[in-house]
Amino acid sequence: MSSPYEIKDNESVSNDVVWHNTTVTHEDRIKLKQQKPVVLWFTGLSGSGKSTVANAVESKLLSLGKHSYLLDGDNVRHGLNKDLGFSDDDRVENIRRIGEVAKLFVDSGAIVLTAFISPFIADREQVRGLMAEGQFLEVFIDTPMEVCEQRDPKGLYKKARAGEIKNFTGIDSKYEVPLSPEIHVKTAGKSVEECAEFVVAQLADKGYLTLR
Repeated sequence: MSSPYEIKDNESVSNDVVWHNTTVTHEDRIKLKQQKPVVLWFTGLSGSGKSTVANAVESKLLSLGKHSYLLDGDNVRHGLNKDLGFSDDDRVENIRRIGEVAKLFVDSGAIVLTAFISPFIADREQVRGLMAEGQFLEVFIDTPMEVCEQRDPKGLYKKARAGEIKNFTGIDSKYEVPLSPEIHVKTAGKSVEECAEFVVAQLADKGYLTLR
């Protein structure tokens, strides 16, 4: 199998670094897992419920015998991305790195869920561009700003309003709303369970939970 990575014009790789083709292929892993690998890219404001809904979706996938892994924004910043802050440049690099990790999970045949604010359209589209056609589904957790701020589970909005946190999405850093997400979850008036059921139903309807 050839490399799943395409070197862009603005990237450089040493001539000493050569892609190693493995005996077990992407197709072998898909056949073993009997599902279509995909990235479910959960995006939304802080406090919108991204992580909560993604966690509930993964639990439902587990109950269906599906192979998945959840990459949560806060968890990733405890390890892989602990050297990054929250400036626009660091946010871009944060998403670039997780996109590369998500691509590896997709190559393994898994359904990978990512829960990141990922505020910029260009960055989300960059990750989409890493994947093959149909391997990236943008999941917009659409929760009104006022609801997110009322919840404020980590007290971040309060700190941002007080000037204690800079570059906070929705306050002094912009959030670019998805223009045409594959899965649009309007959370108003819905429970976490209902939101998760909707996402899983969409996956089933789109043919990701079985091989056809």
